[in-house]
Amino acid sequence: MKFDTYLFDFDGTLVDSMPTYISVMLKILEENQIAYEKDIIKIITPLGYKGTAKYFKELGLSMEEDELVALMNRYALEEYKYRIGAKHNVIETLKKLKESGADLNVLTASPHSMLDVCLKRLGIFDLFTNVWSCDDFNTTKADVNIYKMSAEKIGKPIEKILFLDDNYDADKTAKQSGIKVCGVYDASSEDYGNEIKKIADYYIYDFDELLTL
Repeated sequence: MKFDTYLFDFDGTLVDSMPTYISVMLKILEENQIAYEKDIIKIITPLGYKGTAKYFKELGLSMEEDELVALMNRYALEEYKYRIGAKHNVIETLKKLKESGADLNVLTASPHSMLDVCLKRLGIFDLFTNVWSCDDFNTTKADVNIYKMSAEKIGKPIEKILFLDDNYDADKTAKQSGIKVCGVYDASSEDYGNEIKKIADYYIYDFDELLTL
């Protein structure tokens, strides 16, 4: 393996949660009769709940940002606590990487209220050295500095770390930071697969492909 340090996205990369994420976000817009562009999911996925709440207000939603975040959490929490599962071969591959001595870390737009409870239920929380929400950095994955700050906290040169994400905008921004990027196939981002391949260093369809990079 070329890498011994990994930084993983969570939604759509480690867990099959994008259908839940999409349904929650669109439900809020539709309940409030807010029009949105067809690429709305591509835009908001790297932003996290707080960033998405801010963006929704820019679209014309009149609720306060804190109220919006609370609503997102309420709609989604039950799914993360009880139902959302790991993607194919994720658990097995993470365990093999850990056994080989790899340093595993998570950086996600999701809040800890969703993130931690889901990883613990799946039995993989303790495989990670660091489990970060964008909230821990007070910024979003649309900010190139979040990848630089993550590398500093990990304590490795940024170019020695492999970042994995299914979202085009996150992969593009991460690439600009100097980190190595591996795009991850997810049905929710299938339309942007070719775009991701153009800017990423690697692209995988199944998690066990990581073991042969």
